[in-house]
Amino acid sequence: MERLYKKLKSYGQSDYYPFHMPGHKRNRASSADDFLFERDITEISGFDNLHHAEGILKEAQEYAAQIYGTKKCFFSVNGSTAALLAAVSASVNKGGKILVARNCHKAVYHALYLRELQPVYIYPHEDQRLGINGGISPERVERYLEENTDVQAFLLTSPTYDGVVSDIKTIAEVVHRHKIPLIVDEAHGAHLHYSKYFPVSAADLGADIVIQSFHKTLPSMTQTAVLHICSDMADVEKIKRFMGIYQTSSPSYILMASMDACMDKLRKDGQQMFREFTFNLEKARQRLSKCEKIKLIEGSMIEGSGIYDFDRSKLLFSTVGTSVNGRLLHQILRDRYHIEMEMAAEKYVLGIAAVGDTEEGFERLCTAIEEIDAEIQQTDESEESQYHTSHARMTQLMTISQAVDAQQRRYSLKESVGKVSAEFAYLYPPGIPIIVPGEQITGQFVRNVRRYMEQGLEVQGLSDTSAETICVAARNEIGQEEYSPAKE
Repeated sequence: MERLYKKLKSYGQSDYYPFHMPGHKRNRASSADDFLFERDITEISGFDNLHHAEGILKEAQEYAAQIYGTKKCFFSVNGSTAALLAAVSASVNKGGKILVARNCHKAVYHALYLRELQPVYIYPHEDQRLGINGGISPERVERYLEENTDVQAFLLTSPTYDGVVSDIKTIAEVVHRHKIPLIVDEAHGAHLHYSKYFPVSAADLGADIVIQSFHKTLPSMTQTAVLHICSDMADVEKIKRFMGIYQTSSPSYILMASMDACMDKLRKDGQQMFREFTFNLEKARQRLSKCEKIKLIEGSMIEGSGIYDFDRSKLLFSTVGTSVNGRLLHQILRDRYHIEMEMAAEKYVLGIAAVGDTEEGFERLCTAIEEIDAEIQQTDESEESQYHTSHARMTQLMTISQAVDAQQRRYSLKESVGKVSAEFAYLYPPGIPIIVPGEQITGQFVRNVRRYMEQGLEVQGLSDTSAETICVAARNEIGQEEYSPAKE
């Protein structure tokens, strides 16, 4: 079988001259830096077309499906974002209704807007002490589906950004009793397949469509992801059509070759690579668990329902009860130790361990956390603020598309309470909205935004990047001057 990444390398070393795109013409001297221009091609003879794959790209995608044991696999060079957009669009009729876990990525909400869908939100339990979302329980899924018989699909995230895994097997059984497909955003779980040290992948537990970001936890370049078709409940032709809509018509061959090389490497050496990785990871977790003040979070430490399993490649360091917060710990690790963590939250810092990590990398992290742990002070938890990063239940008064497309007015955050948001606001990372267009603005939301900004957390989505004002829906469906049902 011919491998894309090998053929691309060979072609880059050949004497073929390009009178075609891209404009660098595979000439490194045309750029201010030394990029892999010789491997950056367009759809030329012998290299297939991602949107009408019949040759080497078709084989590469089939190779990935074979490795994961799924029915079909689609490459996405627009990340899990394009795959989520396609999955939702293909599974729910325009204007239809979908059951969605409220802690989903912003791409899901963009799909709701583009397809004018009516979402029914199911909220995960939240550990208020740590500020971490729990899972989604099968019992609650059953209840929501019984109450909303016109829902056409259910979508949830598992594992979450923080590593929380829901009971996908039982949820799939519940969803299938209602004769609808289960879509799982497993963007942070492409690695689960390769070791029993980790939870079982949703692709093996009855999910119908599973989206994975290769670049998040596997040795593949940024922006690479896949959409797995796992059952006949997924409409393959619709998904193919929407993948073509949401992806660029000029997909990067370097990115596709990166996915192909990743699959080939893991097929040949993955067992040994993951054996070494999980050994080093577990050794580091055992060492880090001995710190007295900074606590390495285990799944058993997260309170709440729906937590079926936990992905131990997520390294969460709680700062609760210490003299530092998440943002400060993140800054110390970066400035003093040159260790870049994935995310800073109010009460914890998240690091992502992956198969590309080295023993030296784990050693540096352990040493840094131990030294910081010895320096900081223990504090009384009861004296800490009762406010926390919360995905508190919001009241939905308009659909996303109604709110975004309505006439809008801008108000200060204080003056906006009681009105309907016409904008998203989310902490990034991870990109989970804290308010969605169509939801009523509350005083708690305003206080949260101000606190996040004060702590230096990244509040994005609002058109006013200073987060001082917000756009609200100025007219509702019957032409009233302002959609403001009631003050909080």
